[in-house]
Amino acid sequence: MMSFSPLASRKNACLFLAVFLCCFSISAFAQDKKAEDKPKPDVPFPGAKWVKGPNAADIGGIAEVKLNEGWVATDGNGARMMLEASQNLTSGKEIGLVGSSDLAWCVLFEFDEVGYVKDDEKNSLDAPKMMKSMQSSQEAANKELKKRGWPSMEIVGWQKEPLYNATTHNLEWGLRIKGEQSTQETINYNVRVLGRKGVMVVTLLVNPEKMDASMPEFEKMLSSFSFKQGNRYAEYVSGDKIAKYGLTALVVGGGAALAAKAGLFKYLWKIILVAGIALASVGKKILDFFKNFMGIGRRPGE
Repeated sequence: MMSFSPLASRKNACLFLAVFLCCFSISAFAQDKKAEDKPKPDVPFPGAKWVKGPNAADIGGIAEVKLNEGWVATDGNGARMMLEASQNLTSGKEIGLVGSSDLAWCVLFEFDEVGYVKDDEKNSLDAPKMMKSMQSSQEAANKELKKRGWPSMEIVGWQKEPLYNATTHNLEWGLRIKGEQSTQETINYNVRVLGRKGVMVVTLLVNPEKMDASMPEFEKMLSSFSFKQGNRYAEYVSGDKIAKYGLTALVVGGGAALAAKAGLFKYLWKIILVAGIALASVGKKILDFFKNFMGIGRRPGE
């Protein structure tokens, strides 16, 4: 089950970061012209531990991604640091983040150790029904976001309807999201990679205008992802833990379907829904936050 750090702690983390950035800015302003000409950090967030391509990046000890030149990766701690700094919920299940060094796109990896998810729904995925279910849950999720002082969001529709690849065991779909304070839609592209012991939650974070240009790189990254030996879907053996839900539940809310059946839904729905919906805003927030931090896209002197 997902767990979140207390709101006060999250605010303190952001306050600390804000103070750091303020001090950093004052210090930079006081430097002479020579110091101002120093190159900016070549990684998105210097406080995190980064691996730069070409190289192999470990993902939580259970998987890896082969990084191309111009790609960077950080571990779960670095991913949470970035999420919290940009005022996004964390699940505690983050195990890595991969992206381009220019922040045109980044991909969040989370692992949900729910057991082996059977794919017997692969030929019966009902996209309209799933969309209706998610949209009907939006109002409740928005109430929780409002309590945190964060803008609400609308699920506009599918960017890509759910599609399962029985060869790679990847379940993919894309959502079109519109934030309360945004004039444009954001794309929340999701992949669930089924493994022997659970599901790798892969979320592409990218601004809509760069979606088409980023997809080839994302697909290359995804093809370079692999579970390590002993964790692959095909390595299932009798006696392994079996997940209590299937492909449809992975799309509409993961454990929400199980919680409802178990009679625990009334206690857990806020956590589950907010976790799913809040990720929709992560892309734009993270990219805007770190581009401002690094000065990407600014003209000299701005």
